[in-house]
Amino acid sequence: MPLGGGNKCGCCQKTVYFAEEVQCDGQSFHRSCFLCMVCRKNLDSTTVAVHENEIYCKACYGKKYGPKGYGYGAGAGTLSMDKGESLGIKHVEHGTGVVSDVQSVARGWNLQL
Repeated sequence: MPLGGGNKCGCCQKTVYFAEEVQCDGQSFHRSCFLCMVCRKNLDSTTVAVHENEIYCKACYGKKYGPKGYGYGAGAGTLSMDKGESLGIKHVEHGTGVVSDVQSVARGWNLQL
């Protein structure tokens, strides 16, 4: 510990005193500086991921350094902008919502369109 204070913050390089110190990967941080490098969310020991002295939340770390390619990142937790044009589905705007023109599904459910 340096003379006259605490360790230096890994983000702002100012002195970190014991009451406000968060340690990660051998470095000290102020609680207010312990943020994701991408989205700036507050981090804690359960949400932090470290890559070459940079700190990320687990979501941003996965997007930046996780596996790439077809099948990764798709699922219930992701937003898909695919409207089905490749499958021949035509979308018609009615008021504020978007309605699909899918006759075969409606027939399978015995719905009248």
